[in-house]
Amino acid sequence: MPVKLQLSFTTSAPQGDVATICLVGGDGALMPRLDGDVAAQLIAAMTTARFKGKAGKSLTVYTAQSCFILIGVGDALAPGTTAEDVGGALFAALEKTAAKQGWLPDQGVSADSLADICFGATLASYHFNAYFTGDQDDNMVKLSVGGDLLDAETPLMRDRQALAEGVFLARDLVFEPANKLYPEVFAARCLGLEGTGLTVEVLDEPTLEKLGMGALLGVGQGSRRESRVVVMQWDGGAEEAPIALIGKGVTFDTGGISLKPAKGMEDMKWDMGGAAAVTGAMCAIAGRKLPRNVIGIIGLVENMPDGNAQRPGDVVTSMAGKTIEVINTDAEGRLVLADIMHYAQTRFAPQAMVDLATLTGAIIGALGKEYAGLFTNSDGLAGQLAAAGDTVGEAVWRMPMGAAYDRMLKSHIADVKNIGSPYGGAITAACFLGRFVDNVPWAHLDIAGKAWSDAAKPTVPKGGTGYGVRLLNRMIDEWRDVTVTDTADDD
Repeated sequence: MPVKLQLSFTTSAPQGDVATICLVGGDGALMPRLDGDVAAQLIAAMTTARFKGKAGKSLTVYTAQSCFILIGVGDALAPGTTAEDVGGALFAALEKTAAKQGWLPDQGVSADSLADICFGATLASYHFNAYFTGDQDDNMVKLSVGGDLLDAETPLMRDRQALAEGVFLARDLVFEPANKLYPEVFAARCLGLEGTGLTVEVLDEPTLEKLGMGALLGVGQGSRRESRVVVMQWDGGAEEAPIALIGKGVTFDTGGISLKPAKGMEDMKWDMGGAAAVTGAMCAIAGRKLPRNVIGIIGLVENMPDGNAQRPGDVVTSMAGKTIEVINTDAEGRLVLADIMHYAQTRFAPQAMVDLATLTGAIIGALGKEYAGLFTNSDGLAGQLAAAGDTVGEAVWRMPMGAAYDRMLKSHIADVKNIGSPYGGAITAACFLGRFVDNVPWAHLDIAGKAWSDAAKPTVPKGGTGYGVRLLNRMIDEWRDVTVTDTADDD
């Protein structure tokens, strides 16, 4: 059970040892109606603690009769990430109480804001506990929500619950160790989503060989684990071309023959963060019944350095027919994406294509861990992704491309080599992918700094973040037709 929150809706306060949750405005005003003596005690405690209702801050106050959790909401409680962060703070404070049971009475907030508070608390409650032993139920937190604005079956809550399930699926996949989650197992998890209404197809190695996916298969040839490609289809729209979501799924990345340093290599279990995001996004899209046609395609491989592994200097032939000189076997994700991007275009003729990948350390050097890098040939697509990211708190930053960077990929013995110069590594990686885009609006999101977090945030745990699930869903919610506005010279 990845969630530590039991959420219920009721018109009366639960009995027993229950903490009453009070929202507090930036002016220090208590939002719920309270008995005069109780309100006086809380105001006195706020004064002593210098608690002024700053957004995201909390104060727990114990009186002779009960426990109160004060949650700051700032000057204005707005729907969206502001209310979600309030929910995250609420869960964190409630989890620290002995009873772990809270009551949020009606406090006059809007249905949208209240739904987002509940959504934020749910997101904050995620906990990956698959490999702990013992009874985990002792850690459960119970939250009862009062008033008549919401219940579990209202559209607001159903939509957010489906979105949370997609985020949790992506987080689960990223947290899983590589000995438990390898390409065949990942593909099987995707097949389990058919109950949501998705059509799921798994392509095995003989099928990939027939299709000519030499770039993808070259990455996985050093592993005992066979490679897979998974195609997930959601037919929610009319007779329209689909939007294609593409994910890099390297379930473990040693670097291959170009072996990574030992320190920190255990983190490479989450080098399939792009595939996790696409899988979680497709789960949420189906659960939310979005009225669009969407294709999710993920390439699943394990990059290992055995005697059959790909070598630096090898030349492989991609499904597009282009030959690639492999200079560095640790630049493998782009080889996987090259084949599945071509497959997506030739089989489905998408109206637009977005790929997500933990592709380069260089993007972290450029942007830190605050933004995903955005590379695109479409100004319209860039604008939609940026707006979606800002709305849901999954920010992107557009990076340059162009012929000068693209020329760095020139090979002396093949059509292209898989790395450029020592500089601008995230850009040349994007330019490499651009070589496999056939005049389709396309965006590449380098999420190397976003798939895994070293510290918890109000609604995101330390570890697997599920980044990209909400971004992609919001983009599709607000979808507008886009065109190619820029192409790089690939001479």
